[in-house]
Amino acid sequence: MSAPLKPSSMETLPSGLTGLAADWASDQRAFKNVSWGKAMMWIFLLSDTFIFGCFLIAYMSARMSTTVPWPNPSEVFALEIGGVHVPLILIAIMTFVLISSSGTMAMAVNYGYRRDRRKTAALMLITALFGAMFVGMQAFEWSKLIAEGVRPWGNPWGAAQFGSTFFMITGFHGTHVTIGVIFLLIIARKVWRGDFDTERRGFFTSRKGHYEIVEITGLYWHFVDLVWVFIFAFFYLW
Repeated sequence: MSAPLKPSSMETLPSGLTGLAADWASDQRAFKNVSWGKAMMWIFLLSDTFIFGCFLIAYMSARMSTTVPWPNPSEVFALEIGGVHVPLILIAIMTFVLISSSGTMAMAVNYGYRRDRRKTAALMLITALFGAMFVGMQAFEWSKLIAEGVRPWGNPWGAAQFGSTFFMITGFHGTHVTIGVIFLLIIARKVWRGDFDTERRGFFTSRKGHYEIVEITGLYWHFVDLVWVFIFAFFYLW
């Protein structure tokens, strides 16, 4: 007669949230080769994805359920240049600038792992400049629409929900870009001073010769760029 089986490790775990936390903490492989900074950034980006996703779903629900015609983006976001009505020209420039900043950020990460601090800092500053240009153009877009009568509760062209969804989604994204620009300037300054080579004490300073914080900043910046692609597609092109 065979000996009775011993209870598995799963049966010895506490029940409820305590057991879930204990089971997750016992995993020796999921985050073994990932730094805490990079892991926390991925978790933050995942949670932010849910927030932006909820905003876009709410926008699409409001747009499809309204009985009042939705304002035409080609007319609302048009600029008059030389007496010619050019639709979406400002949005196209904003998109080009932000996507270009993603390229300079990727180059900064590349040079960071090569420990070329001058090129890394310069490319991060260029990325921050692109981000500041984007925010500046978005501020111009907001001021233009406000001057034309767009409010969160109404607008001159159609469905009242247009203003609230526009200001909520673009404002939330613009806040992310602004925060990214601030962090880019902070990290670029540290890279330029050589804080990661001399192991100078301070916030966001990692181990000597370790430029991983540049990559972590890049993860955030690429996420902001990717979110804008969805906003551009659903809000301006639809």
